[in-house]
Amino acid sequence: AFKAAVLIQQWYRRYVARLEMRRRCTWRIFQSIEYACEQDQIKLHNFFSYLMDHFTPSSSKERDFISRMFVSGESFKEAELERYCDYESMEVPDSYTGPRLSFPLLPDHATALLEAFKQKQQLHARYVLNLLHETRKHLKQLPNISHVSTCYSEEVTVCGDLHGQLDDLFLIFYKNGLPSPSKSYVFNGDFVDRGKQSLEILIVLFTFLLIYPKEVHLNRGNHEDHMVNLRYGFAKEVMQKYKVHGKKILKMIQNVFCWLPLATLIDQKVLVIHGGISDTTDLDMLEKIQRNKFISVLRGKKRKESNRNVEIQEINGESKVEADPAGNEAAPSLSPQPRPAQAPSMANRLEFSRWVRQTVQEQIEWCRRLVDISESEEEELTYSSVVSLTDLDGPCWTRQEEWKQASNILWSDPMPQEGCRVNTVRGGGCYFGPDVTGKILEKYNLQFLIRSHECKQEGYEFCHNRKVLTIFSASNYYEIGSNRGAYVKLGPDLVPHFVQYQANKTAHTLTMTQRQGFPVALISRVEESAFRALREKLFAHTSALISAFKAYDKDNSGRITLSNWATAVESVLHLGLPWRMLRPQLVRSTADGMLEYKSWLDDLAMEQRSQEHIQSSLLEVIYRNRSNLETIFRIIDRDHSGLISFEEFHQTWKLFSSHMNIELTDDSINDLVRSIDFNKDGNIDFNEFLEAFRLVKQSQ
Repeated sequence: AFKAAVLIQQWYRRYVARLEMRRRCTWRIFQSIEYACEQDQIKLHNFFSYLMDHFTPSSSKERDFISRMFVSGESFKEAELERYCDYESMEVPDSYTGPRLSFPLLPDHATALLEAFKQKQQLHARYVLNLLHETRKHLKQLPNISHVSTCYSEEVTVCGDLHGQLDDLFLIFYKNGLPSPSKSYVFNGDFVDRGKQSLEILIVLFTFLLIYPKEVHLNRGNHEDHMVNLRYGFAKEVMQKYKVHGKKILKMIQNVFCWLPLATLIDQKVLVIHGGISDTTDLDMLEKIQRNKFISVLRGKKRKESNRNVEIQEINGESKVEADPAGNEAAPSLSPQPRPAQAPSMANRLEFSRWVRQTVQEQIEWCRRLVDISESEEEELTYSSVVSLTDLDGPCWTRQEEWKQASNILWSDPMPQEGCRVNTVRGGGCYFGPDVTGKILEKYNLQFLIRSHECKQEGYEFCHNRKVLTIFSASNYYEIGSNRGAYVKLGPDLVPHFVQYQANKTAHTLTMTQRQGFPVALISRVEESAFRALREKLFAHTSALISAFKAYDKDNSGRITLSNWATAVESVLHLGLPWRMLRPQLVRSTADGMLEYKSWLDDLAMEQRSQEHIQSSLLEVIYRNRSNLETIFRIIDRDHSGLISFEEFHQTWKLFSSHMNIELTDDSINDLVRSIDFNKDGNIDFNEFLEAFRLVKQSQ
């Protein structure tokens, strides 16, 4: 009996170990592919930014067009934005049966919205724009770092990424209760993208924010970013749901996003940020920067740096040497650089602040004329601008330093090793170690950090000796059953209490048979989805894989060893996966242990061709580049109409031809765009865009 018990125990332990290994491998696949996609997005944005920095426009119209397309969308002054997004002129038809909003909002409005969204109803565009307008007004009065106290409520609930999964938000409210004067919430960014109901989540959160401004707090995440939304689905979702007024709604949301606070402090002891920190994180600087300037934090804007340098020099009492008129074509027609009036005494700080503001504005206007840059949005007196003007004794930072602070807060991840290094996996932010965490906590007298940004299998995870807590609230993020969602509750003692859940009914049913926290049926389902995504990734790099395999196959036998196969695949995909362990799920080996890579690649091609009836070599290229092609299409489609106009195509091609040193006449570009417009409607849709790509590939 004892021997039988030991034998059964051994079998069971091996089984559980294999199950756990399968679970971990599946997770690695999902996460590696996700981060590789984020890296592609940043590389693509950096490419367009490089083109922008090295492109010399031939006219002010061309410069404004390119700037709006690749920098931050259309640039509006305050009054222009109000006129463009004028909701008062919109009429709500009598046939509209959805919820109606009136301001100031009441709790009944929030309840009506929740019920309407459960019934798949849509809020009228007038109310959406009105809500965004009021939210923007409120956010502009908030500091960069919000402050929350448990003294005024029994506890504070912190939620992580939601990513457009409205069912998760409903479940949180069902389990934990709606926001109220006794129920405070902190939502830690990444409300949008990937899920199908991002806009509904924004509407619900903004509604509760306006009803309970002291109890509901929203942090900005890395997906509250116009450029990221172009790739991950939110911009497309808005345009599909609001075909008439979608452009106005997107423009307002873009502006609202840049006013979201960057962090939250609970009882001055717990710092809540979306991504993480770095060895240069400075909360004093973070408190004072003008966060609304960063419409996209993927990259700092080099053109603005000169303006910022003028500010710094003037505040420090320095004067800039004028450029040699002979070296500047525009110099003869420019007015001379304004000389600042004599500074008033520092004893009167208010008068001195006004003098600095006036002087800086004069210098910026002169600098704009010098480089022929059109005026951007008018600067208003907001919380951050008041702070920056009343703290004139403090240091002055360059825009690049401010951008780096914001970028690290939104994009960084913790690592187990000591130190701080660039986050090459995501392509943005940094990796910070336990020593960096310890220094920041000690410097600002904090107990621990709460961050989100990373999907965790259990919905939460501690690291850095329990000084960093990751909380992730989107359950079933990669696939049904792939992970739980969670939120954390903090009372006056600041001891975290976690609540886990899975919003999907199918996943909930399967977990009734769970063992070791993960059911067998669920693992198989999630594993199948992960390997399907991985096989698509492998197929998309067929040509590169063949070249890598042939380097080891000197005899051209079509066979290589397992070790060489694993090395070659990693050298092409750079996913950091345990390829030897994954091999049985991907490729069969022969009796002598060799791998027949040619037949394996043929099988991959057959599998994908069964889904898409396209030539194999062409399908490979489309699989590899579809996300980038779709993002490029949306970037060129400046007005988010779903169509590229001839003018948009013309100006973009001028940018590309300048980069590639190709001389093209306007007539040549017009001939090219007409050849892509297959249905001759005067615009290029996404299918025509892909078709042109297909024809070029076939001709090659």
